[in-house]
Amino acid sequence: MDSFTKLTGVAAPLKIRNIDTDMIIPKQYLKTIKRTGLGTGLFSELRYNEDGSDNPDFVLNQPAYKNTKILVAEDNFGCGSSREHAPWALMDYGIRCIISTSFADIFYNNCFQNGVLPIRVSREELDMLLEDASRGANATMTIDLEAQEIHRPDGGVVKFDMDAFRKHCMLNGLDGVGLTMQKAKSIDAFEQKVAGQRPWA
Repeated sequence: MDSFTKLTGVAAPLKIRNIDTDMIIPKQYLKTIKRTGLGTGLFSELRYNEDGSDNPDFVLNQPAYKNTKILVAEDNFGCGSSREHAPWALMDYGIRCIISTSFADIFYNNCFQNGVLPIRVSREELDMLLEDASRGANATMTIDLEAQEIHRPDGGVVKFDMDAFRKHCMLNGLDGVGLTMQKAKSIDAFEQKVAGQRPWA
């Protein structure tokens, strides 16, 4: 998993409450178990018209937000089914951070396992950040995970809380497999010991 330390990029405002995982990546894209190639399906029902052309009204299709790395989203982001394809699609598109007042629990956990940083802020703070993100190409923010700060375009700073263990994993690029592999020597030693004690196993 890619580590997350500091991220600077244009933030896009997504002013829709209760964005569920089917809106993030619709069911027809769930046939693959690969983590790549899903970016084209991200928000596809919002991004594309029925004829497959870009919907110019959707924020990610607007020139200023084409290369956005940060989403500032309304309440209850990632609700619905538990598909891990949702953070995969966000990562593949290039979005590494989502800021909202609240997230569905399973989506929130899946983000940390896939290198996407979900940040919870207060309603007042979200309103400020949504206004910042509405500035188009001038909506550049910096997310500093070590300091737990969001640096706004005007120089203001929003502090955020983060669980210490999750923070450690994100800073060091550790998902569940990565954490296990840190114990590789102990695992190998145990396997050798068991093999000697029970060679028939």
